[in-house]
Amino acid sequence: MDAAAAGIPARMFAAYLTGASQIGAHVPACQGMRWQILAGIARVESDHAAGRTVSAGGDITPPITGPRLDGSGAGGNTTSIRDTDGGRWDGDAEFERAVGPFQFLPETFRAYGKDGNGDGQVSPHNADDAAASAAVYLCGNGRDLTDLEQLRTAIHTYNASWAYVDDVLSGIARYDSLGVAASVPSGSAGTVVQAALAQQGLPYSWGGGNADGPSTGICCSPGGQDGRTVTGFDCSGLTLYAYAKAGIRLPRTAAAQAGMGRRIPASAGYGALAPGDLVFFGYSPTSDASIHHVGIYLGDGKMINAPRPGKSVRLDPVTALPDYAGGARLL
Repeated sequence: MDAAAAGIPARMFAAYLTGASQIGAHVPACQGMRWQILAGIARVESDHAAGRTVSAGGDITPPITGPRLDGSGAGGNTTSIRDTDGGRWDGDAEFERAVGPFQFLPETFRAYGKDGNGDGQVSPHNADDAAASAAVYLCGNGRDLTDLEQLRTAIHTYNASWAYVDDVLSGIARYDSLGVAASVPSGSAGTVVQAALAQQGLPYSWGGGNADGPSTGICCSPGGQDGRTVTGFDCSGLTLYAYAKAGIRLPRTAAAQAGMGRRIPASAGYGALAPGDLVFFGYSPTSDASIHHVGIYLGDGKMINAPRPGKSVRLDPVTALPDYAGGARLL
């Protein structure tokens, strides 16, 4: 399953994956946190930040703010809630407004907010921060969310309405029915996968991307794209960036990257790959010099990659290209 099949913008999908994968660091006793739960909440709260722009770093513009909670009845609220953040997040210094794609009250976000994307800032208007924070809130002191009653209780603490609980659960069930998405592994492999997932939606740029992130590229691709006019990644620029986040410096080209780590031959099949491995495609499966494309394996037969000019960083099945040339394990 991919983000499009679920009706979820790719960058928000990445935030849900990331938020779920980080829960072990924040609430070790929590069991069963997964992206479908976070997506179920965000579907109801903001329709996955519909109508907004989400940057590569997860910042959402314009910010999402709910109705003014002044007791007037707007948004169904009849109890006034006085301002607690000086209007910092909701732009209202008199009364509160729920903020961000998960619609936290500012006071609640201050208590549970986490830095989901590791940029040193914590904001309810950042998709990664908001998803990680919602995961922490739902987990409480260590709920087992594989238990339906505990899951219902967690959702009810988010919004004390059983109709709301049923609405969220229906969304979770729908996402479950679409299939199991690739998960985010732990450790260095998780760092690499999360870094790559966060770039979904950025355009392909011939020669673009470096250890610091997206960049303009060079001229020109075989199809004529002038990378100097596009800020984004080509296939090896994406892998170079993601591995740099784990402290590993890769060579610039896909063919050179094939010489790194432990090589996994094509003859071993897709089953030999593990999440975080580099996955290669070439005109001759036994010749590294013929490799023309590289991605990062996610598991479940999927990879994240920058496929070609005119396309964006996205999830694809490993079988999307016919000339699989094996992989490499560096982690």
